[in-house]
Parts: sequence; C-alpha cells; structure tokens
Amino acid sequence: MNIRIILAALFAFLICVITGPIMIAFLRQLKFGQHIREEGPKGHLKKAGTPTMGGIMIILALSLGSLFFSRHDLSLYLLVFVTIGFGLLGFIDDFMKVVMKRNLGLNAKQKFMGQVIIATILAVFVSMHPQLGTEILIPVWGQKINLGLFYIPFVVFVLVGTSNAVNLTDGLDGLAAGTMAIAITCYLFICIALGRLELAVFCAATAGACLGFLWFNAHPAQVFMGDTGSLALGGALSALAVLTKTEILLIVIGGVFVIETLSVIIQVLCFKTTGKRIFRMSPIHHHFELKGWSETKVVIRFWIVAAILGGVSLILM
Repeated sequence: MNIRIILAALFAFLICVITGPIMIAFLRQLKFGQHIREEGPKGHLKKAGTPTMGGIMIILALSLGSLFFSRHDLSLYLLVFVTIGFGLLGFIDDFMKVVMKRNLGLNAKQKFMGQVIIATILAVFVSMHPQLGTEILIPVWGQKINLGLFYIPFVVFVLVGTSNAVNLTDGLDGLAAGTMAIAITCYLFICIALGRLELAVFCAATAGACLGFLWFNAHPAQVFMGDTGSLALGGALSALAVLTKTEILLIVIGGVFVIETLSVIIQVLCFKTTGKRIFRMSPIHHHFELKGWSETKVVIRFWIVAAILGGVSLILM
C-alpha cells in the first residue's frame, strides 16, 4: 500500500485525538451543548448539554490529511470542496440550533437548496470532465450507462439523499462515525483498485478522522459531531461514489444509511395512511433501543451489518 495513504490516515487520526480535548473544552466553554428532543428515547435526556459541532474536528483532520499527503488532482479538490461545503451548511444549522436557540435550525427548504447548489456544482464539473462524463457503472454487469441530461439531477439526488441519510443515522454514540469509517474504508480499496491514488489518500484521511473522532464519541460520548459532521461525511461519501462512478454500488456500501432512511419513510407513510406505526420509533436504531437493546449493542450490531455489506460491495465491484 502506498505510504502516503498510511500517513494520511495516521495524520488525520492524530489531529482528531490531539485537538479533541481542546475542542471539547472550547465547545463546553461556549456552551455549545446538544439539545435533546423530548419525543426521543427518555434515556437520551441525560445527554443534554453534551458538546456538539464536533464535526469541525473531522473536517479539519480529513482536509489537512488529504491535502498534505496528496498530489495535484482536480477530483481530490472537488471532494474537499463538497465536504467543506456540506460541513459549512451543517455548521450554520448547528449554530442556529445551539446558539440562536432555534430548535430546528435551518428550515427544510433552506437546507435543501444549499445541498442542491453544492451538488449541482460537483455534477457540472464531473459531467464536463473528459475522463468522467455522464456515465454510471452498473455493478456485477460491469457495463456503463450514459445518463446524458439526466446525469446532473441524478448526482444531486445521490448527494442530497446520502448526506441526509448519514444525518439521520447520527443518533447514537459512535453509530455514524463507526459506520462511516467502515464505508469509507470500502471506498479506499475501490480507489486503490481503480488506480485513483489521490482519492485513496482522501479515503484514508477520512477513515482516520472518523476513528479519531470515535475516540471521544464512543459511548458515553464526550462530544457529538452534529450536522456539521454528518452532512460533511455524507457529502464526502456520496461525492466519492460520483467520482468513482459507483453511485449504484453506494446503495450496498452505505446500506445502513439506506436502511435508516427507509425506516423513516416507511414509518411516515404508514402512519399517514393507516394511523399506525410499524416501528416503535424511527430511525430504526431507536426502535431497537425501545425493544430493550442497550445503546452499545445497537451500535456494534449496526457496525457488523455495515462491515458485511461492505464486504459484499467489494465482491460486487
């Protein structure tokens, strides 16, 4: 394995581990504590006041790790742009919720428009790139399909959907960070197999940053990533799928995020049509909590599912 890949992962991990205590103390001093929804599991109420917006650590670590150990590459710069762009959108949302005391932060329309703008910029660059274009790869079959004019809205759907899916998954200590580390590691192997070493460096830095953040986010969490981190990581994961032409395979690699999102959609549709709920609470990780599983058990079992799906995705590739 290329030494730059290993160094990027270690560097990003150390950045998080070293800056973590400083960042947590700073967030506590500013009273940037997480607000816990009363309609959520009652056991989560004790988490109120835990510092949030810790995603700043992740973005800083993966950006520095990527840029320090990579060479000039437009795709890498696009990845960093999308990650920071989605992270900034999440930061604004967190800031409005925590500092301005607006529980819902940005409204749905504002957040959606911000995501669409960033995703459209990526889609336009990729569609115009001579080595990328508007094709997508179909797993197993191994053939590519040219989406033509439909490519840009397709990419927008992938980025917006994935970033929101990761955001929904970020509901238990370590769940999003650990699941993302697994998914992004799958993309590390994919990028190496495709000969995209600069993208592999980004994957390594992101995985290292997630593990470094997990050092403080493991149960009981000392800090939450907030929308700052979840939107940034969702943007990074989906942008990797776009730049490697594996948007369809992302359904398997990010299977846990897909399941979490589907659980919310199914719950809402079922309740609106029948007045009944299928799950005790959605997203589905709360359902298992309310069934009596400990938070740690839910998280570890979801990590296991993510690892299995990651292995399957590599076979399909």
